[in-house]
Amino acid sequence: MKKLFLSLFLIAGFAFWTLHQKKLSDTAALSTVGMPVATVSTTLPSQTPVSTPSTAKQPPPKATTPPATTTPTPTPTPAPKTTPTSTGAFRDGQYTGLVADAYYGNVQVKAVITNGKLTDVKFLQYPNDRSTSVFINSQALPYLRQEAIQAQSAKVNTISGATDTSGAFRKSLADALTQAKA
Repeated sequence: MKKLFLSLFLIAGFAFWTLHQKKLSDTAALSTVGMPVATVSTTLPSQTPVSTPSTAKQPPPKATTPPATTTPTPTPTPAPKTTPTSTGAFRDGQYTGLVADAYYGNVQVKAVITNGKLTDVKFLQYPNDRSTSVFINSQALPYLRQEAIQAQSAKVNTISGATDTSGAFRKSLADALTQAKA
């Protein structure tokens, strides 16, 4: 009889622990600010701060129901026909990189070249259908974008915790920059 009660106690304890972990995970995903969940073609804000819990009482985050996600198949855009500029390493224009697999989703970027330099990186696709992916990418993508613009290349460091996204970002951006070579 003791074994039965002990088994039931352990099962109930594990169930409560699992529910508590899920609640914490969902709360962390809801508190993330700045990453759209269901959009495919968007520019991310740079360096969006992630809210941290404080000791003061705050109202609970409002739960929002994301619209149904449909990912349209992107059509490749041809490279713009422009004359090379003499001020930088790239031809001016917008160049779409290939779709690269990041395990939990695809990553595709568009490189914006102005005056021969990489001035912006827009994320056309990124893993965003799981709360964990949204949380990770809300932190990693602004850093990848900033570092690529600083380096003027796809040679960026891997973001810890976003290894697959970082690798897919490098592949897609490298393809876009190859198209933009003068």
